[in-house]
Amino acid sequence: FMAWWRRRTPRNPDGPRLIYWVDTFNNPFHPDIARAGVEVLEAAGYHLVVPEGLCCGRPLYDYGFLNMARRFLQNALEQLQSELNAGVPIVGLEPGCVSVFRDELVGMMPDDPLAKRLQQQTFLFSEFLLKESRTFAPPPLKRKAKLHMHCHHKSVLDPESEVKLLKRMGVDVEVIDAGCCGMAGAFGFEAGDRYDVAVKAGERVLLPAVREADPDTLVITNGFSCHEQIQQGTGRRPLHIAEVLRLALVEVGAVPAAAPRLKPGWKPLEIAVMAGAGLGLVGAIAWRARKRG
Repeated sequence: FMAWWRRRTPRNPDGPRLIYWVDTFNNPFHPDIARAGVEVLEAAGYHLVVPEGLCCGRPLYDYGFLNMARRFLQNALEQLQSELNAGVPIVGLEPGCVSVFRDELVGMMPDDPLAKRLQQQTFLFSEFLLKESRTFAPPPLKRKAKLHMHCHHKSVLDPESEVKLLKRMGVDVEVIDAGCCGMAGAFGFEAGDRYDVAVKAGERVLLPAVREADPDTLVITNGFSCHEQIQQGTGRRPLHIAEVLRLALVEVGAVPAAAPRLKPGWKPLEIAVMAGAGLGLVGAIAWRARKRG
């Protein structure tokens, strides 16, 4: 995604400013999702700013490296300080990352006023469009959909905003009552018992529900790990809410129908392998850093 973003001129220079947080997972593995979000937000009139080289630290949590995660967060606060002080909102695609800013951040830095600003000014994509945007009118989309909610979305963020936004568009949406998809971040990417548990959790409700869905029914999920569980467990590619909104905008002629596809360069199995390896590498680097410290 970032290579595509650097080649283009940001739209709406006089529009309201917005920080578009493109996470560690969507950037390399699902650039089309990040691009769809750009097109939707720009169609709503926003001028997007995309920070580079920042991470919320979420991948480090799975390995217990909270001190390193705190340094990542401190770096993000320093880089975003001027925008935060100006009241610019931050909009993210990945529930796991957005939940860091809304929850863990102020737990780690309870006395930092800038951390509180970041918490208050950060929104998940659907939350922002439904609750905060004054320029966005949900485009109509007469389709059926099955929606799976990421665990952080349900527990820390506002899941009702997603449902309300889809219904306001005219989507006949059913929320799949599946609990966790089974991936639980990096858990399901690891070989052995963890993988087996992840598959069994997915097969409890989620994966059968997706297989039973009519081919014309949209399958929607926002989390990277949930996306991979569904695609690799059923062969069906779920859509992010940003892609659903882009689909609706195409139908009303607000964005081009045939945007060139951004290829991540990875097949689904390779994505799983590389994601798991990447998370493991993060853990190994952090372990070495902690030993040296």
